[in-house]
Amino acid sequence: MNRLAGKVALITGTASGQGRAAALRFAAEGATVVGTDLDPDGAAGTVAMVRAAGGRMDSTHPLDLGDETAVRAWIDAAAHDHGGIDILYNNAAATRFAPLTETSYADWSFTLRNELDIVFLATKHAWPHLIDRGGGSVLLIGSTAGITGSVTNHRIAHTAGKGGIVAMTRQLAAEGAAHGIRVNCVSPGMIQTPASEGTLLAADHPMRAISRHIPLGRIGDPDEVARCALFLLSDEASYVTGANLVVDGGWSAVLPGAS
Repeated sequence: MNRLAGKVALITGTASGQGRAAALRFAAEGATVVGTDLDPDGAAGTVAMVRAAGGRMDSTHPLDLGDETAVRAWIDAAAHDHGGIDILYNNAAATRFAPLTETSYADWSFTLRNELDIVFLATKHAWPHLIDRGGGSVLLIGSTAGITGSVTNHRIAHTAGKGGIVAMTRQLAAEGAAHGIRVNCVSPGMIQTPASEGTLLAADHPMRAISRHIPLGRIGDPDEVARCALFLLSDEASYVTGANLVVDGGWSAVLPGAS
């Protein structure tokens, strides 16, 4: 407990899934959480859950993280209201899956906007506040899609987006070091969330039985990602920057087993 005591933590995409899990976990560890999401009902529900558990959280919603003016206003208001920013967790993302020949330019652009642009904008506008604080910690969310190809999940745009996130992590770590800003990445594999249940884990998707190929034999839970995020964002990881922590039950470490 209290691993984030006194910290102000901004988290994007807090309406459900991994963002909600992180908000609950970070608040339980003493952080003041500032969230945001496009889904106002889900975002408000997360705030209510955090407060009911005795934590501190507020949220601005709905908010389009691709709207630079809105992103800047959200971050500047959080810094003003809470006396600064210590943590930025770039959790939010949206994607469209399709093989190359069926990926429209609109779908490609949608995915890169919602996997790269929104991370760039939030990090760009949080950066001066982290410098003013004398340093801080930023976390990006990659994916096993950013480090491996797939024969069952056709995802050219998603692969490009998450590969970009892993590369951004390293560059931001290089630029942040002089300011005491650490930047790391968590790359989840298959995690049970509302988004994955409607796509990759849907009954008609070829990856629905993927757990048989995961060495640990199961799909991950959002809180398992949140706990890894907590470590990287806390002072316990004070000598860790530019890292990409893969959280996938060993999936990307092995060749697929026989069907």
